[in-house]
Amino acid sequence: MRINLIDQLAAKGKIFTFKEAQKVLGSDYSKTKIILSRLERNGWIERIEKGKYMIVPLGAEKGKYTLNEFIIGAMLISPYAIAYWSALNFYNFTEQIPNTVFIQTTARKKNQSATIFGVNYKFVRVKESKFFGICREWIEETQINITDKEKTIVDCLDKPQYSGGIIEVAKALKNGKFDMGKLTIYANKIGNSGVIRRMGFLCDFFGIEIRLPQIKTKNYLYLDPTMPKNGQKNAKWRLIVNLDEKILGDIE
Repeated sequence: MRINLIDQLAAKGKIFTFKEAQKVLGSDYSKTKIILSRLERNGWIERIEKGKYMIVPLGAEKGKYTLNEFIIGAMLISPYAIAYWSALNFYNFTEQIPNTVFIQTTARKKNQSATIFGVNYKFVRVKESKFFGICREWIEETQINITDKEKTIVDCLDKPQYSGGIIEVAKALKNGKFDMGKLTIYANKIGNSGVIRRMGFLCDFFGIEIRLPQIKTKNYLYLDPTMPKNGQKNAKWRLIVNLDEKILGDIE
């Protein structure tokens, strides 16, 4: 029974849910719970969170094996997409390794953060209209949802606090290769003029050609809301540039 269950679940992937195990066993809730508890106690499986498990390979030391954090993140909420700083790092747009996995979702979750196997996860809930630009990528023989390169930039400009600040986005814009048409469409679709303003300023600064709508509002906002609230005003993009432009100029 034990080997048969593990084999059948492993055929579907490295992770599984309580309901999937119950379906394979053809047993009721109580019996399934007992069997899974024994498997966990003997080191065959590891509980990720309530009702979600991963299979521990033969020879792995109990309590020391884990999966890639993106694969685990994919189990924690649905719908989901690995996003923000985590996506920047995945695409090698930043050399900084975030100590948190950022997951974008439209779903409600009781706790907006979680720590699993020593890794911190942050769930960022957005409106349905902002949940787009998602692609599938392979991680250790498992496909996960992640924002594409252009949506990653737009998301980070929408919520710089989850991207490591504007500097990390600026590095990506300067050095990355993007579909500028898609980037423009996404910037308009996200529904936040702050994205257009920040993108416009950075593209101007780096000499990147992009067509963005003219800013009509008289209100100003900060280039980087994570930085101190002072700086020079940029009238074209209605921004308070609260970041030393020399730092931007030194980006390689």
